[in-house]
Amino acid sequence: MRGTAVLRRRILSRQATVAVVGQGYVGVSLACAASEAGFPVVGIDVDAARIEDLGRGVLSVPGVSPTLFQAGIDAGNIRFTTELDAIVDVDVILICVPTPVRDHTPDLSFVERAARDVAERLSPGRLVLLESTTYPGTTEDLVRPILEVSGLVAGRDFMLAYSPERIDPGNDEFGLRNTPKIVGGISPEATGLASLFYEQLVDKVTIVSSCRAAELAKLLENTFRHVNIALVNEMATLCHEMGIDVWEVTEAAATKPFGFMPFAPGPGVGGHCIPLDPAYLAWQVRRDAGHQFRILEQAQDINAQMPGYVAARIGDALNDVGKPVRDARILVLGVAYKPDVGDIRESPSLDVMTMLYKRGADVAFSDPYADHVQVNGVMMTSTELTQRELVRADCVALLTPHHAYDLDWIADHAMLIFDARNAFGANRRANVIRL
Repeated sequence: MRGTAVLRRRILSRQATVAVVGQGYVGVSLACAASEAGFPVVGIDVDAARIEDLGRGVLSVPGVSPTLFQAGIDAGNIRFTTELDAIVDVDVILICVPTPVRDHTPDLSFVERAARDVAERLSPGRLVLLESTTYPGTTEDLVRPILEVSGLVAGRDFMLAYSPERIDPGNDEFGLRNTPKIVGGISPEATGLASLFYEQLVDKVTIVSSCRAAELAKLLENTFRHVNIALVNEMATLCHEMGIDVWEVTEAAATKPFGFMPFAPGPGVGGHCIPLDPAYLAWQVRRDAGHQFRILEQAQDINAQMPGYVAARIGDALNDVGKPVRDARILVLGVAYKPDVGDIRESPSLDVMTMLYKRGADVAFSDPYADHVQVNGVMMTSTELTQRELVRADCVALLTPHHAYDLDWIADHAMLIFDARNAFGANRRANVIRL
């Protein structure tokens, strides 16, 4: 068996071979970062079409930095395949597969399948890293036993650690390199080896005492955001009832240089993390502690109600100009879950559209990053944003303010605009209604 000393030397010399299982935005980003750092890398995924695109240098995965992707490709150290046998004989194996929530329960089937695939091809002296977001205990209680079916023992024959992904798609200020990585292993030796590997890819590594601590740190990050978004969303509804401008209030509170962090209200929460990750924690608390994580579950309820609240506010705005929702032409701008990305997973915009559709509105959308979406079982195609489309709309609902939108031009031609994100800010026109 090769000792960890050999793998340490191979990592430091950038000779260690790396396999990344799962080529979503996390897997592609890590594979490209490792390639750029000089490691020989293979990216593995079951999606043949995706692998073909990546192999041709075509970035078809939302959420990956185009600059990072191109740097990884240009380095010439990366290849993509659907063949799981590419795992054989690599030094470092990263598991970056989805962990969805189904009926409020974590679905770890993708992690289990990936762990079995790795176990069938695992050799002594390897380092296995799980990056998929999950609840505390997954690495040690689920992944470890599956890997040990190989006959190898974690901590003796191979090293195992957890490091949660922290990529924020569309964030130009903080990318993979300058966002610290959290690392926790099943032993100090595993933690040290995992930390050494990540130190070749990022500027800073933060070590915690265990896999469970690393797993929970990730859930705390997104639970914090979930709860604070719920707080400001509920504040928005209260401010509207009291005739106070919520944006003025939050901007004023944000002038305090300590003890306050500003969050913005909106039509809800979306994407791959905030709507899903806290659900893992709520589920585990109910399972293991036998009671609710009350503040979190209340936050989930508040944020889940926001699409309905926004749809109702759009209806109110139409009523105020003498137009009923039924048969009103509503043009939604932005169906991605956040600005300047093409990811529509869990996007609250889709829920708003569904509710307006069910109330009889003629709903259309325009999004430079999303060509098609499904609303109430109907597949819809993005409408070209033209002056004609703006003029014929009874209401333009700005739900996700991509920077590609020319707000002044939109305001010049739209009869009525509902701005759910305060995109217009201080430049708000008379025809713009804010959340």
